[in-house]
Amino acid sequence: MELNNYLRDFSRATLAFFERLGFAPSMAAFANALLLLVLAIGATYLVYYVVWRILRMVFVQMIRKTDILIFETLLVHRAPHYLSLAAPLIVLYLTIPITFHDYPQIGKLLLGLCDIYLVLVVVWIVMAVIKASADLLKERPGFKGKPIESYLQVIRILFYLFGAIILFSNLTGKSPIAFFTAMGAISAVLLLMFKDTIMGFVASIQVTSNDIVRIGDWITMPKYGADGDILEINLTTVKVQNFDKTITTIPTYALISDSFQNWRGMRQSGGRRIKRALNIKQSSIRFLKDEELGQFQQIQLIDSYIQHRQKDIEKHNARVNADKSLLINGRNLTNAGLFRKYIDSYISSHSGTNKRMNIMVRQLAPTAQGLPLEIYVFANTIVWAEYEYIMADIFDHLIAAAPYFGLQIYEAEGAGDVKQLTINPS
Repeated sequence: MELNNYLRDFSRATLAFFERLGFAPSMAAFANALLLLVLAIGATYLVYYVVWRILRMVFVQMIRKTDILIFETLLVHRAPHYLSLAAPLIVLYLTIPITFHDYPQIGKLLLGLCDIYLVLVVVWIVMAVIKASADLLKERPGFKGKPIESYLQVIRILFYLFGAIILFSNLTGKSPIAFFTAMGAISAVLLLMFKDTIMGFVASIQVTSNDIVRIGDWITMPKYGADGDILEINLTTVKVQNFDKTITTIPTYALISDSFQNWRGMRQSGGRRIKRALNIKQSSIRFLKDEELGQFQQIQLIDSYIQHRQKDIEKHNARVNADKSLLINGRNLTNAGLFRKYIDSYISSHSGTNKRMNIMVRQLAPTAQGLPLEIYVFANTIVWAEYEYIMADIFDHLIAAAPYFGLQIYEAEGAGDVKQLTINPS
């Protein structure tokens, strides 16, 4: 109250000063209002600057001297700035009635704008606190990878809605009930406008409760051209950084309505699958004669297998009295069978394969491109570059090893492989 009296006395003194200078009463009132307005603006900025410097210094000191992380996140989201914006309102509320004493309509308008400004400042402060709290939650193990951004956006919308209701009430002078009545009348239009937001919010709840995806998961979604890690999940979109460093945005609801592949299980297992086939020319597959087995026994990985297997075959052939003048009679080893066993032994002993996971070499149905021998094994790493190196190392060796078994890898003939034919003119 005393400050108010001082301000009024100051206003009267400046008005008397202009009258003494010979200004007409109306001009003296105008010049006085203009001078007081300039001083009020200067005082407003000064109060903001002083309060901002003090608050920033307090926050910095709290960060240095305590382990309370909230102060750091609040500083990042400019909480001192928004809090400082509220301080000048005290100056404005005190000076506007006095400055525009002779212009009450302008004073009333400016006080109304101050009320609007106060609502906006409160919303900004609340938003800064919510964002800072969300950053802290993201660092907690229980919330890591969760789509917190979606819930944060819902809270923002609610606070913006409350702010809009208060502004509506201030500007129109009507009760907030009138605002809700108007909202009910256009609810169908609002539902249409916020359809994606509502569907995204529902999808966010389902994604979280069912643990479908997390931030940081690698997903593949060919429909949207997405193949990479999830950066952000919010109400309307999911941001995916592809491996070529481009960003793909997917509607949040698509995580529920459409099919996609999540590679989280692969990362958690510690092994990445290798599933690739060698196509063997079927014409190169044949039975092996007894005199050839000594040569194959020089291959160390299958030496003991050949000895054990050959004993079983000889016992069977003796039991059924097989006529071995033809190789087709009885049971025999084949070069493809030995190669298949060699592959199994090789990948089982390879340093880059995961021995705790499935290791299998299987024969698929013959095709026009040959007989596929599929290698099904897991690398002992999930690092992309290391995985590719291990896979290439395995297949380099197996392709080079095939000729030792008398097998040929199928390869379509190119233009340079076609032999020129010489036509006899006679």
